[in-house]
Amino acid sequence: MATFVLLSTLTDEGAKTITNRPTRIKEVDDEILKLGVTVLGQWAVLGPHDFVSIVEAPDHLAISKVSALLSSRGTVRIMTLPAIPIDDFIAGLAKA
Repeated sequence: MATFVLLSTLTDEGAKTITNRPTRIKEVDDEILKLGVTVLGQWAVLGPHDFVSIVEAPDHLAISKVSALLSSRGTVRIMTLPAIPIDDFIAGLAKA
């Protein structure tokens, strides 16, 4: 499984949705799970993004599908970043 960081920013419509129904956040987590991606952790943050989520997906195609489907709703914009385990990163540098 690959790890990814999702930086999510709500649109005006998304902000209205979670203000009226905060549990919608957890419902989306369940939808993501049905697509084969597991939410390992999620935080609400202050600043240019509203949420940071750490997820595991089988591959880049699976996380791309999640990002595309969630973004297509018009309630959130998502920046998806692959996360490399630090030991793998160090090992890769050692081979260079």
